[in-house]
Amino acid sequence: MSILTSPAYLKTNLLSGLTVALALVPEAIAFALVAHLSPLTGLYAAVLVAFITSAFGGRPGMISAAAGSLAVVMIALVVQHGAQYLLAAVVLMGVLQLLFAAARLGKFIRIVPHPVMLGFVNGLALVIFLAQFGHFKVAGPDGTPQWMPAAQLVTMGVIIAITMAVIYLTPRITKAVPSTLVGILVASVGCALLGVETRTVGDLGSIAGGLPSFALPDVPMTWDTLRIVFPYALVMAGVGLIESLLTLTLIDEITDTRGQPNRESLALGAANVVSGVFGGMGGCALIGQSMINVNSGATGRLSGIAAAVILLCFILFGSSWIEAIPLAALIGVMFVVCEKTFEWGTFRLAGRVPRADLFVVVLVAAITLLVDLAVAVLTGVIVSALVFAWQHARQVKAAVAVDDQGWKVYALDGTLFFASVSAFQGIFTPKDDPQDVVIDFLHARVVDHSAIQAIDALAERYRLLGKRLHLRHLSPDCRELLEKAQDMIEVNLVEDPRYRVADDKLA
Repeated sequence: MSILTSPAYLKTNLLSGLTVALALVPEAIAFALVAHLSPLTGLYAAVLVAFITSAFGGRPGMISAAAGSLAVVMIALVVQHGAQYLLAAVVLMGVLQLLFAAARLGKFIRIVPHPVMLGFVNGLALVIFLAQFGHFKVAGPDGTPQWMPAAQLVTMGVIIAITMAVIYLTPRITKAVPSTLVGILVASVGCALLGVETRTVGDLGSIAGGLPSFALPDVPMTWDTLRIVFPYALVMAGVGLIESLLTLTLIDEITDTRGQPNRESLALGAANVVSGVFGGMGGCALIGQSMINVNSGATGRLSGIAAAVILLCFILFGSSWIEAIPLAALIGVMFVVCEKTFEWGTFRLAGRVPRADLFVVVLVAAITLLVDLAVAVLTGVIVSALVFAWQHARQVKAAVAVDDQGWKVYALDGTLFFASVSAFQGIFTPKDDPQDVVIDFLHARVVDHSAIQAIDALAERYRLLGKRLHLRHLSPDCRELLEKAQDMIEVNLVEDPRYRVADDKLA
């Protein structure tokens, strides 16, 4: 019997899909409302994006749907131009993601440093945690959000506590059913039997509806329309890809498997194109729902497909039941997700890892919380690259000796590039050196044009003093790029290294 048809596999993935579908409902509705859209716009996006990415994506077990990180970007477009322009932007977002996949750029997610990953995970955990507190507020007399009355807050707090306790205790009794599903059922049945008055999913908006219908966005096909939607589509495409591919990398680490970033980008692009023409707001990977799924043991495609199908059934047939679920029960689930997602080991890193790495973790988490995910990750990568450059700049050194001919030999060791040029120049003392000086690059590597310029400048310094400089073990690229030091190069076809130098002249 194949593992894909075994009863244990089917049960795990189907029950996990049901749990994920329940967790998707309030999130999809809330994200749609944030973007000033109807609840069904978010729910249709959740169904379509989850189904397509789960069926055809490169990371089985990962859940994609309508996302809050995208909803924030959409607000200005919807307010200024309306929902139809948003649908056009979603379609264009998908096209840009398809182009990204066609160029096979997904592999570059592998170069994101580990401190950036830690900051991403911790930042999103905090974002998810803080976002839940919006459910504790209601519209005041003047329309502004305000905290619920104390009695309602206490009721919701008790339901949340019970839900979380059930989720944590259930695995000690049985692992046959996902603990999150048990928590939701216990809270829902308990409130129904005891007649507890509390906010429910239905208070966010009705989820009843029909099948999504095909319709191209009702916008003029003109350059003006493209000018309006392209900036939003570009930002949404970038945010969606970053969040999806970083979540893919996280699940790879948790499951000790390897996803396919380009395939996931392709599926995500296709999903957003389909979502846009079927009235959905588009989406990307959701770390919270993905963690629910993976922690339930569902790492196959069936769980995501089941979540999409079950969510569609909720919309078509089960809206009244789902709308009766206490909102506090789903908030409790998300609080548990935040606790399990946050890397608590980060607090033990102080004194054990370089301070620069710890700074990047905190920086990325803070920017994720205060600005947005894309800016946070890009900032983290840039800061990590600058730290790397600074560290390598200080590693250029030279062993100095005098050979049998009385020539002074500088045996370089390290990487010579823009950041290490200053350290390289400080090694040499042309005025004090003998008539013949050797610079041996056998254990060094010349990387860029700044390094070439530094070698040329050093050669000129020795030339002006009437001294002979001998350059040994340079690559063919270096020999071609050097100008003032051409006649100082000693060529050894057997021993000379071969590597490329980043320079436009050889492009």
